[in-house]
Amino acid sequence: MFAGTTDPLAVTLIALAYLWVAVASVALTVIDVRTHRLPNAWVLPGYPIVGGLMLLACFAGAPWASLLRAAIGGAALFVFYLLLRAAGGGMGGGDVKLAGVLGIALGWVGWSALAVGAVAGFVFGGLYGMLLLATRRAGRRTAVAFGPWMLLGAWAGIVWGASLVDRLGL
Repeated sequence: MFAGTTDPLAVTLIALAYLWVAVASVALTVIDVRTHRLPNAWVLPGYPIVGGLMLLACFAGAPWASLLRAAIGGAALFVFYLLLRAAGGGMGGGDVKLAGVLGIALGWVGWSALAVGAVAGFVFGGLYGMLLLATRRAGRRTAVAFGPWMLLGAWAGIVWGASLVDRLGL
């Protein structure tokens, strides 16, 4: 997460960006589980807060390549989720907007984090859905909040993405 910089200000700014993502993750998980909504009041500030802190970190000495990768990651995940929504994949607008913020956070860490974080959300959500079906607590048409699984997947990518890809030899 802090690779490429030793400047204390840059490290602090990146830490603040991920602290915001952590706080938002908890709030959004609780809200989505209760209401099946990811409110703009929580999701949309992630773009200027996380992106802005990362931009400031680059001015303080963090690698600009990390910011470029974060921007590409955010755009890629946003577009991917937008296409899933357009195809009738059950994604809500909040999921699409959140995907962009998570793509920024994942992209900053690296391509491996982005790949693992993007896939892990679907794996976790799928396993949860199968558990609900197996225990007869839900049917095929039961709506399930996906935001918590996106967030858990993103954190898995942030924390373990690079090491997982290395271990798998990819």
